[in-house]
Amino acid sequence: MMLEIVVKHALGAFLLDAAFTAPAGVTAIFGTSGSGKTSILRSVAGLSPIDQGRIAVTNDVLYDTASGVNVAPHQRRIGYVFQDARLFPHMSVRQNLRFGGTFEEDRTVKLLGLDNILDRRPVNLSGGEQQRVAIGRALMSNPRLLLLDEPLASLDALRKAEVLPYLERLRDEMRLPMLYVSHDLSEVARLATTLVLLDQGQVRCAGPLQAMLSDPKLMPQFGVRAAGSVLRATVAGVDADDALTTLDTSAGQIILPGQLGAVGQKLRLRIIAQDVILAQEAPAKISALNVLPATIARLETGQGPGVAVVLQAGDEQILARVTRRSAKAMGLAVGQDIFAIIKATAIAPADVGRARKMD
Repeated sequence: MMLEIVVKHALGAFLLDAAFTAPAGVTAIFGTSGSGKTSILRSVAGLSPIDQGRIAVTNDVLYDTASGVNVAPHQRRIGYVFQDARLFPHMSVRQNLRFGGTFEEDRTVKLLGLDNILDRRPVNLSGGEQQRVAIGRALMSNPRLLLLDEPLASLDALRKAEVLPYLERLRDEMRLPMLYVSHDLSEVARLATTLVLLDQGQVRCAGPLQAMLSDPKLMPQFGVRAAGSVLRATVAGVDADDALTTLDTSAGQIILPGQLGAVGQKLRLRIIAQDVILAQEAPAKISALNVLPATIARLETGQGPGVAVVLQAGDEQILARVTRRSAKAMGLAVGQDIFAIIKATAIAPADVGRARKMD
């Protein structure tokens, strides 16, 4: 599936002028509040007007200004999950699900872990349970495309952690194309394969998730304290006594706290740039468990006091951020061999997720 989106529309003084293509998988639309993320989803769903544009799923045109095509929202076969669950309070979970349709009900219930709450009403559900029901209702309409508009924004950290694994299962097992709107990089890094960076109604950049997150030129867009990189990993072993998991990556072994999965399981790790320490020699007798040999592939000096350093470690790129003073004192240069030091506790549980089989 290939989703083609060209949208141009004036909303008062705000102009939405965005164009991108979304391949199969999860495409995240990332940007600050007011950048036009929700407006794009509403346009795709047919819920908002468009002055000019074209929206097509593969060869099926849903909207095209030039030809006058404008398929009605209920005929587009698109599922929509909003920030709030919008469940019917007088209906049970089962009835809310069936309001969306009856497509693969048993599979949907099992996939989202809804078996034990089917007879409850929304008032008796947690926020995370409500969102899972809302996702299930959208799935049971048999959509060819799923739109998720910040579905975790109203949840606290605990409830987000509850729902994210279900979204990963949805991505991997249903293989349903998704447009996922968020301003939370940890969600994006765990779920997406493609990233669209939206700023003031325009697409600043779009492409594969891993390449974009490790691009130092995009650090200001992501925020220097949130920018980082995503590594692919495989569980190599679990030490139950120390509650540590050893992961194999092409960059080397990484040890993290907790029991993160069974041996052989594929994971994704998000490493925040400012949590990476650089050393010119392999350190000895330090508390940090992860020391990865790497080569400096790129240096970028911004407007502030920091320098972004792109490290090539095996097949992975790791983004680090140091001060100009440190970069100068160490004589950092492209091609220089270096060691990246990462504390095991620096990688938050929210930044470890299940990888797609094809990752």
